[in-house]
Amino acid sequence: MDKMPAWADAVLVPLISVLLAAVISALVILAIGENPITAFQLMVDGALMKSSGWGYTLYYATNFTFTGLAVAVAFQAKMFNIGGEGQALIGGLGVALACLYVPWPHWSIALIGATASSAIFGAAWAFIPGYLQAKRGSHVVITTIMFNFIASAVLNYVLVNVLKPKGAMEPASATFPETTFLPTFQDMFSTSETVLFRGSPANVSFFVAILACVLVWLLIWRTRLGYEIRAFGNSETAAKYAGISPVKITVITMLISGGLAGMMALNTTMGEAERLVLNAAEGAGFLGIAVALMGRSHPVGVFLAALLFGFLYQGGAELAFWTSIPRELVTVIQALVILFTGALDNMIRMPLEKIFLSFRKGDA
Repeated sequence: MDKMPAWADAVLVPLISVLLAAVISALVILAIGENPITAFQLMVDGALMKSSGWGYTLYYATNFTFTGLAVAVAFQAKMFNIGGEGQALIGGLGVALACLYVPWPHWSIALIGATASSAIFGAAWAFIPGYLQAKRGSHVVITTIMFNFIASAVLNYVLVNVLKPKGAMEPASATFPETTFLPTFQDMFSTSETVLFRGSPANVSFFVAILACVLVWLLIWRTRLGYEIRAFGNSETAAKYAGISPVKITVITMLISGGLAGMMALNTTMGEAERLVLNAAEGAGFLGIAVALMGRSHPVGVFLAALLFGFLYQGGAELAFWTSIPRELVTVIQALVILFTGALDNMIRMPLEKIFLSFRKGDA
């Protein structure tokens, strides 16, 4: 054994990272005169101890699962797709066009059509950065950042000049037809005696996100294309020597990544707002980077990390509502988690590796 076991890399390193972030966050809360234990209890109570809290936690987790998978697929090819936000916005446009202009007879059929439309729109938006990287060497980080701003401007124009109903003031599309409304968790799991998930926006697209995790796992670890993506990510030179086309892999990976980011709009646009609004991505495109980093670019890890960030989002909202702790401090807590799981990853990994190596020498 010349490095730590896989289970330690997958579980122990992220766990220690989160604990360190929690300790630093507690010190920050203490510094502004609040009790960190009370604050943590409020977060747990608000996010996990009632069904409506779970509904919001799972709603946010659905967003982060889609965008985390999008970034994770790009990571497999050693590309940094930072454009999930723009791809999700354009994916929302795809959802809106599918829901507004196609007479779907039932929500289940509409969900299939909107899923395809959002994936196509998101993939199309990621195509140009992928093509420029493959053909011209333009770094995908720079182009995708620029495309985030362009997507925001395009959506603004389309909403104000094309999709906004006559006489309306708000830059938003008309409400979708009722046959496209997705069932919420309250619709699915409540009974006449027991109402669960009351008022929370979690909906059936959560299960689409889980299905996406399974499909991404099959794609990356059980198909030839997935093998080529991973081989390209591990060594571009070796991949070329093996006959793998860098242009093809770069473009296809970005298409898959953009399609996954675009599908995030199912949750926010079709499932929650039931119309297209400005800023429908809600920042989930950027948080997908942290989710993918923490999840080690594996679908299971991405899903678990998405749940954690869903908890932080919902718990943070409760914290800001019930205490004098500002909402910005919750953002600081999220940033600390990102810092420890991403930028300071080696600070935790290297000492752990030394500990495991010392155990090995002791056994020899």
